[in-house]
Amino acid sequence: MLRAREAVRTLPSYHPPLAGRQGLRLDFNENTVGCSPRVLDCLRGLTFEQLARYPEREPVEAKIAAFLGVAASELLLTNGVDEAIHLLCQTYLDPGDEALIVVPTYSMYRIYAMAAGAKVVSVPLGERFQFCTNAVCDRITDRTRLIAIANPNNPTGTVATPQDLRRIATSAPQAALLVDEAYFEFYGQTMLGAHRDIPNLFVARTFSKAYGMAGLRAGVLVGNAEQMPSLRRVSSPYNVNAAALACLPGAIADQAYIQQYVKEVLEARSVLEPALEANGIPFWPSQANFVLARVGSSAADSTAFIQQMRARGILVRDRSADPGCEGCVRITLGPKAHTAKLLKALHETLHELRPLQGASRS
Repeated sequence: MLRAREAVRTLPSYHPPLAGRQGLRLDFNENTVGCSPRVLDCLRGLTFEQLARYPEREPVEAKIAAFLGVAASELLLTNGVDEAIHLLCQTYLDPGDEALIVVPTYSMYRIYAMAAGAKVVSVPLGERFQFCTNAVCDRITDRTRLIAIANPNNPTGTVATPQDLRRIATSAPQAALLVDEAYFEFYGQTMLGAHRDIPNLFVARTFSKAYGMAGLRAGVLVGNAEQMPSLRRVSSPYNVNAAALACLPGAIADQAYIQQYVKEVLEARSVLEPALEANGIPFWPSQANFVLARVGSSAADSTAFIQQMRARGILVRDRSADPGCEGCVRITLGPKAHTAKLLKALHETLHELRPLQGASRS
C-alpha cells in the first residue's frame, strides 16, 4: 500500500481559521484597508497574453532588488515567505539534522523543517517573551543546520537586536540563519546588507502585511550571492504568478501609501496598548502591526472574549495554544476608524465578561 513518508505522516496540521470571517478582520495581521490603488490598476491592466504565458520572474526581481538596495543575484522572489522557508529547509536540511526555533513563533518553521525529516529544537522565549540569545546559542550543536527567527516575532511582537542575530550567525556557521522580517515596515530595523559579510544569513520579506497583497502571495528571500544558486535550483522557475509579478512594481512605487498606512498603524498601537493597561489587561509591547494580550487565564477565557468581540463585529486571533500564551489573543492594528471600533468593542466586551469571570472564580 502506498504511504507517505513517516516525516509527513507525523507532521502537525496547520489549519488557519479562514472560514466565516465576517466583520472587521483584526485576526490575521493583514493590511485592514487593502493594497495601494496602483496595485488594482495593475490588475485591471492584465492582458490575455500575460495570463497565457508562463510568468517571467527575473525582470521583476531586478526591480525589487534595486528597491531593496541588493544585487539581483542576491534575491529570489517567492510564493510568499512560506515558500522561502520551504526552500531553505529543502536546500539545507537532511533527515536527522536539527532546526532551531524560538517559541512561541510562526508555525510553518516547525512544519517545513519536520517535513524535511529534521529534528526541531524549540527554545522558549524569556518570561516576558524577550529574546534570549544565550539560550539560543547554548542549543546550537554540530547538527544544527537551520535557525529560524521572526523579527519582529509573531505572535509576541518582540524583537532580537542586530547584535543578537550576528552572534547567533557566527556561533553556527554551518547553519542557515533565516531572519524573517515580515513585519519590517512597522519596526524599521533590518539585517539586509549584513548578508554580504555573514554568508549563512538569509532575510525574508513579504508583501502580505503592510502592502496589503496577501491574496497575491509574493515574498522575497535575500542571501549571500554564493548561496542563492542552490536555492534557485530547488525553486520552480514559475513559482510567482503573473498577476503578482505585474503588481509588484506598482506596489513598491507607491511608498506614500505604505508610509501613511504604517503611520496609522503605529498610532493605533500607541492607543491600544494604554487602553489595555488601563483595563488591567496584560500585554506585550509590540514592534509589529499587532498586540498580544492576555484576556484570561485559560483557553476558555480567550474563547469567550473572541466570541463577544465577534458578536460586536470584530475578529481577533486566539493564540491560547501557543507555548506560554494561555488565555491570550492577538489583535491586528489598522487605521483610526478601525481603532475606534476596536476600542468600543473592547470596552463593551470587558464590561460583559468581567462579572461572569468573577462569578466563575468565586
